[in-house]
This record gives sequence, C-alpha cells and structure tokens, in this order.
Amino acid sequence: MSAAPSVGPLLGLVLVALTAVAALLVRLGRLGLSREVAVAAVRAALQLAAVSLLIAAVLGNAGWTGLFIAGMVVVATATAGRRVTGSVRGRAWWAAVPIVAGVAPVLALLLASTVVPPRPVAVLPIAGIFVGGAMTATALTGRRAVDELRTRHGEYEAGLSLGMMPRDAALEVCRSAGALALVPALDQTRTVGLVTLPGAFVGVLLGGADPIEAGATQLLVLVGLLAIEAVAVLITLELVATGRLRDHRPGGRPG
Repeated sequence: MSAAPSVGPLLGLVLVALTAVAALLVRLGRLGLSREVAVAAVRAALQLAAVSLLIAAVLGNAGWTGLFIAGMVVVATATAGRRVTGSVRGRAWWAAVPIVAGVAPVLALLLASTVVPPRPVAVLPIAGIFVGGAMTATALTGRRAVDELRTRHGEYEAGLSLGMMPRDAALEVCRSAGALALVPALDQTRTVGLVTLPGAFVGVLLGGADPIEAGATQLLVLVGLLAIEAVAVLITLELVATGRLRDHRPGGRPG
C-alpha cells in the first residue's frame, strides 16, 4: 500500500480548509497578508499540477531534464533579484551569479563522484532542492544587506570619510546580513531528525528506500546546501557591496 496521500475530492477539501484557516487567522491578526496566503496556495496547486503532468516526459530524457533545471534557475534568479532590487529588470539578473556559482560546483561534484547517479530521476529532485536553497540565501542576504545599507547609511559614510573604499565600507555595514541568512540552513542541519524530517528524507522513504538510505540522502542534501548557501551568501554580499545588485526603489542607498 502506498504511503502517499490519496489524491481525490477529500484531499481537495482538506487543502481548501487549511488554506481558509490560514488566511482567516492572518486576517484576524491584521497581518495584511490574507490574500497573499490564498493566492500562494492556489498558485502552488496550479504549479504542482503542471509540473506533475510534465515530469514524466522530463524524466524520460536527459536533455529535457537539463532544460527543466535551467528553467528553475531562471525562475529562482527572477524571484531573488526582485526581492533584492524591487524589479525583474536590469541589475536583478545579477542574482543568477550566486545561485549558479553555488549550485553548479556542488552538483558537478556529486555527479562526478557518482554519489548521485547520473539519471534524471536522481538529479532533478536534488537540483531543485539546491536551486531553492541558493535562491533563498541570495534573496535573504541581498534584501537584508540592502536594508542595512539604507538604515545604517551614516556608518557607511563614516567609513568613506576614514578613507575606506566604497566596497569595503559597504561590507563592514552589511556583512552581518550574510550571517543571518545562513541561520535557517544551520538550524535545519543542527535539528534534523530531532525537530523535523525534511523533504528529501521523507521523499526517499516514500519512494521505497530503507531509513538508512533516506538518512544518507538527507545528510547529503543538508551538507550540500550548507556549501551552496555559503557560496551564495558571500557572492551576494560582494555584488551588493560593489553596487551590481542594488535596490531600484526610492531610498535604496548608497548610490
């Protein structure tokens, strides 16, 4: 018997009920995001339905799998870039650099070492997790770094007055943003198995593997994510400090 949830009207009703409860609680709490909660749930349902219809064809061909991963990178870049700059144009596309620079070498190492078999069904899920982690690290670092430069602009100018180069003065102000961006990945790695059973573990387990194999897969993903997000954070800080990845909105400083 499959351990996956049964797909049918009952699942739909449960999802609608959970979405309604979440939106209602956010509304009652006056957080101003009740509509966004509902829209996010609907988008997730539509996107996963589309992916589910496409995934069989994608997994049947290595070329299609590569194209699908490239599409993930494009969407991740647009999402992270918009979070940092407020736009999906111009400088926002610099967000591709930390995402690709983090994911590509780690994924290449796993494939070259044959730790991950070079089959679409093995590569695609791990690549998706890695791209998602790099996107989150880039967005968090970039957004917080830009906010730090805005709110602590006096410190930035003080650094310049002391003879520091603009890049160095910016890094002194926003470097703490990178440390904060790594906290989610660090906490997830520290508490894995004690607080949560992350997606890779559950997915491999539901796929029929034994718990040892599932644990090894999850460990590989978590450690890989630490390396990827460390690279993404450092490169994002550099891009923000040098002005390549910078806020387009009014008040985004330094110029």
